[in-house]
Amino acid sequence: MHPITTVTFFTFTKNKFWGFKQMGIAPFLIGNVKGLTFFKFLGTGGGSGFSLWPDFSTYAFLGVWEQKADYENFIHQNSIYLAYQKKANSKRNLILTPVKSHGKWSGVNPFQQEVAIKQQQNLSLKAVVITRATLRWSRLFSFWRAVPAASKAIQSANGVHYFKGIGEWPFIQQATLSIWDNFEAVNSFAYKGKKHAEIVKKTRQKKWYKEDLFSRFYLISDKTFSLKK
Repeated sequence: MHPITTVTFFTFTKNKFWGFKQMGIAPFLIGNVKGLTFFKFLGTGGGSGFSLWPDFSTYAFLGVWEQKADYENFIHQNSIYLAYQKKANSKRNLILTPVKSHGKWSGVNPFQQEVAIKQQQNLSLKAVVITRATLRWSRLFSFWRAVPAASKAIQSANGVHYFKGIGEWPFIQQATLSIWDNFEAVNSFAYKGKKHAEIVKKTRQKKWYKEDLFSRFYLISDKTFSLKK
C-alpha cells in the first residue's frame, strides 16, 4: 500500500454560511471511513493567504489515506463529501505523497513517509509544504503581529506557486499549505531568506507554539473542477 494525503479546497458563492457551519458539524458526521487514518475540516485565511481575517468563501478537507483507492471510494460515496460538492461552486483537489514530517498535529504525526520516494528525489514533481501549530494563549498578540511579515516574505519568495493559510480554529490553531517548484526553492526560502530566518528566530525566542508540525510532500495531482449546476 502507498499512503497518500489529500487536500480539497471548496469555494462557495451562495452557501458560505453552510460551509462555515460544517466546521463544527461535519467532523462528527463523517463516520468511520475505510482507509482514512486522519482528517481535518479546515477554514482558510483571507487577504493574500495568511490573514487574521478568515476567508468565508473557502473551506478545506484534509485526509490521510492508506491507499488511493480508499480516497477514490470516499469522494464518490461519502455523504458529507457529496454534500460539499452539491453546495460548493468549485473544488480544487490536491493529491500528495509524504516525504518527510516532524512534529505533531493533535498529538500525532499523521503523515507516513513513503520510503521509496524519500530515498530518491523526483525533480519533475512540485514540492508541497504543510506547517501547523497550536498557539499559546499568552503569545497570540505577539504571533499575529508577525504574520504580515511572514505573508510578505512568502509572496516575494522565488519558486512559490501558491500559498494559503488553513486552520481548525481562528486565531489559535493555524496551518499553512504552499506549493513550490521543488525542494531546492523551499530550502532556499527556509534557510537562506533573511526575512524567514528572522521569523524562525522569533518563533524560538518567544515560544509561540505549544504544538507544531512541519511536513514535506511531492505534488502528485492538482485539479480544479467547476461544480456549477
